[in-house]
Amino acid sequence: MLKYALAGLIALGMAATANAQTPIVIKFSHVVAPDTPKGKGADKFKELAEKYTAGKVKIEVYPNSQLYKDKEELEALQLGSVQMLAPSLAKFGPLGAREFEAFDLPFILPTKAALRKVTDGPIGKGLFKKLESKGIIGLAYWDNGFKVMSANKPLKNPADFKGLKMRIQSSKVLEAQFRALGALPQVLAFSEVYQAMQTGVVDGSENTPSNMYTQKHNEVQKFITVSDHGYIGYAVIVNKKFWDGLPGDIRGQLEKAMDEATAYSNGISQKENDDALAAMKAANTSTFIELSPAEKAEWVKALQPVYKEMEGRVGKDLLEQILKEAKGSGA
Repeated sequence: MLKYALAGLIALGMAATANAQTPIVIKFSHVVAPDTPKGKGADKFKELAEKYTAGKVKIEVYPNSQLYKDKEELEALQLGSVQMLAPSLAKFGPLGAREFEAFDLPFILPTKAALRKVTDGPIGKGLFKKLESKGIIGLAYWDNGFKVMSANKPLKNPADFKGLKMRIQSSKVLEAQFRALGALPQVLAFSEVYQAMQTGVVDGSENTPSNMYTQKHNEVQKFITVSDHGYIGYAVIVNKKFWDGLPGDIRGQLEKAMDEATAYSNGISQKENDDALAAMKAANTSTFIELSPAEKAEWVKALQPVYKEMEGRVGKDLLEQILKEAKGSGA
């Protein structure tokens, strides 16, 4: 009996040791390619998180919608099927946090300095607070960059958009933006856009150069207008129940890793987009259009009604705060 008892204790001890060595797994899912600012930021977070926790945490990164399409990922996070995401800011509108859709307004954040004042200040922190009742913790804001327009016809003036089927991610603001230009907004998952362009399901889209280039949109779009009319950014978020349940020291190490990964990702975003734009120009598959100041002013004028239309949705006070911060940044 003593032999069996000792054997049992040894087995329990081995199991406890093995269990203690089992790392905490965090599945980090996103919908873009690894060689984009967000993709590289996710990989940097994995590297730093595993380093700072000495292997107590394992980060599994799933790019290119390997686990979930962009329409499905937020539900998966809330259910705990995945622990971490970096969705675009507009994704929170359907959850009831419509204030995030303010980032979709055309020309609202004209410079990176204006953007940083908003995301790094009280406005950005206040927006993250609105996610907690949805079972979500906001950890960081990551840049992608400013958007350009693509289509199979030149887009220089607002009238050029009339009747075009333009792909958007799900956002009431972006719907209003394209309706104001006379276009027909089409909601499509990011992973479906290339084929939709190739087959004529959509005529064009808006996105950052890095996203367009890594998805080869320039191969199926004849014209790209360097409009810089809007911003794409992401919120790195985590399941609240999971995050709150982590040991305090582990959570602190992950926060440190996230802070450094955020600085890295935001630091490279402009260069990634500049390089992607240069690569698409070198490929010579699309004709590039640069807007003159007068032409850009026409776009701004045509899109002004979107602000008034969206006041009731995203909040008049919030829009005024963002515009005030942007003005204060020297934009």
